Amino acid sequence: MNICLFGGTFDPIHNGHTAIARAAADKFELKKILFAPSDVPPHKQSKSLTAYWHRYAMVALALRDAADKRFIPSAIELEMNQEKGKHGSSYSIDTLERLSRSLKKSDRLFFLIGIDAFMDVAKWHRAEDVLKFCDFIVASRSGFSLADVARALPASLRPSAHVMKPFAKSAASGEFVHAGVRLHLLDTVNVKVSATGIRKAAASGGALKKYVGPSVADYINKVGIYKRTRVNE
Repeated sequence: MNICLFGGTFDPIHNGHTAIARAAADKFELKKILFAPSDVPPHKQSKSLTAYWHRYAMVALALRDAADKRFIPSAIELEMNQEKGKHGSSYSIDTLERLSRSLKKSDRLFFLIGIDAFMDVAKWHRAEDVLKFCDFIVASRSGFSLADVARALPASLRPSAHVMKPFAKSAASGEFVHAGVRLHLLDTVNVKVSATGIRKAAASGGALKKYVGPSVADYINKVGIYKRTRVNE
């Protein structure tokens, strides 16, 4: 069975997330996609972040609206930190290792990520181990080349500049395999929506239902989570 982890802050989850997940599930025959909100992402510790349970609630509501049986909300990162007895940094390698222990030997694990987030992958904790742990599905978009994707890898896994030079003008699509890393570039989805834009719209009382599912829009409006001080929890 093909199983995929889709992690992110989901602050909030929006139609772009579900569109990418649906395209990935269809193309790579994913039977389950686990939407796992990050508890305390290391790269966002210094930034304001909506409380975890608000973000998890919005994920659950969005997946209910999506009505796709392959989509499953997951609190795996919060569960891991609760076992430590405190809230701490959420590292992707820890999440993947924990998830893999619950899989069967015949299962194949994927990691779904947007290309903007992937461009920082070399800065991740144990980046080389993460990239070799499972197949990556990178949701690409115009403006990125295959060479850009290769340059984002840690130096130890990066092809030489000479090898990648012919791909400088090649769109980030297809498959990239090198040094134990397998990347699948998904370039079939182009949804122009951002979490930052949604938060700004919510703060000013703007319409939300063209960006997020109806239940998520109702939740944001009723709770008012983007109209008050946002906290880290």
